[in-house]
Amino acid sequence: MLKTRIIPMLLFRDVGLVKGAAFDSWRRVGAPMQAVKVFNMRDVDELVLLDIGAVGNNQEPDYDLVKSLAEECMVPLTVGGGVLDSEMVRQLLLAGADKVSINTAAYENPSVISESAKRFGVQCVVASIDCRKNEDGSHQCFSHCGTVATGREVVSWARELESLGAGEILLTSIDRDGTMEGFDLELIRKITSEVSIPVIASGGAGSYEDIEQAISLGKASAVSASSIYLFTEATPLGAKMYLEAKGIPVRNSAVR
Repeated sequence: MLKTRIIPMLLFRDVGLVKGAAFDSWRRVGAPMQAVKVFNMRDVDELVLLDIGAVGNNQEPDYDLVKSLAEECMVPLTVGGGVLDSEMVRQLLLAGADKVSINTAAYENPSVISESAKRFGVQCVVASIDCRKNEDGSHQCFSHCGTVATGREVVSWARELESLGAGEILLTSIDRDGTMEGFDLELIRKITSEVSIPVIASGGAGSYEDIEQAISLGKASAVSASSIYLFTEATPLGAKMYLEAKGIPVRNSAVR
């Protein structure tokens, strides 16, 4: 069995990190370099840094920022936000990113996924899906940081992303984002049962039990979270200890 990854998520906008709920990220929560240094000491497996202001402001990724953070970061770093084509993917990888997350551009130009996977390997390409639950129980994908409805149904889109060459999927429930009320387990299970690539569950973690359920019930390969580590006493190490006590393999075993 593959070992579960614990992945804090950092949301960057303008000059600092932010967090909110349901993609309304307004609360300042610190500086990215400070966060990277802290998580270097917190037994995390990877970090995700998303520039949530880049798309709305028509900005390219901040390659200099990524370079400075990558030089300090001691774990694999996934970077996203404002990525429009495979050349931008190349620039981010050269800056030190280990993986690149692509969201909005994939709806407008799906070949960005296939071209990036062909040029740099599927292991570098993370397809990000942000979605909301409809009244009929289906889930619709949104682009532009959750502000534009794409009309795409989440399961069919996830299948297409896999066929295009995405190495894994970062799946975020906009409805649950920042609420700390638990993951949308139905959503996670929908996707993990239909694709063979790893799925990173995001949106709603409020306790170690929530994280465990995303893995045991949702069948996620990894769990990304933010608020739980920012606003509670929970830690990535604590999450690993809880999971291992439940019989779920984790990296860098915490229980002795």
